[in-house]
Amino acid sequence: MNIIGTMRTLDETRGAIRVEDLYDTDVDDLWDACTAPDRLARWIAQVSGDPQPGATVQATFTSTWAGALRIDACEKPHHLLLTAQPGTDEEGQIEVWLTAEGARTRLIVEERGLPIGELPFHGGGWQAHLEDLKRSLELDGPAHEDGWSEREPAAIWHSRWTELTPAYRNISTFP
Repeated sequence: MNIIGTMRTLDETRGAIRVEDLYDTDVDDLWDACTAPDRLARWIAQVSGDPQPGATVQATFTSTWAGALRIDACEKPHHLLLTAQPGTDEEGQIEVWLTAEGARTRLIVEERGLPIGELPFHGGGWQAHLEDLKRSLELDGPAHEDGWSEREPAAIWHSRWTELTPAYRNISTFP
């Protein structure tokens, strides 16, 4: 099992998880997979609302997390910055960078502001999400045929998350 994520502390109570992978597609296609609601629904989240910079959309992730995401930066095709649960005690940021590497594209996702004790759960979750993205691109369609909801995670995502989380728990030092 390869761990492609890292965890780090930001202060005494909060931390960040960072995951990355290289995809066999060009930067514009990967950008669309990460920003277009119909493409997001194939692998990570059902999104409602008008996804424009400055707007807040509602999302339900394959993990069952549901809530508001404010779009703080949307610089096609290389950078996306979202604030999750803006204005609440659970506010955090999700930042995405895409970089062309020849005909392939590197995707880096970093989520900041997470409780330190929850970092391994988020590490396994984000790695499973990126694997779902790879599967969706390979299939040119949904990675989760059976769907998901706020109460029921996507079965494939949940199975992989369950496998990955212990490995993230075993990472004993954070940079």
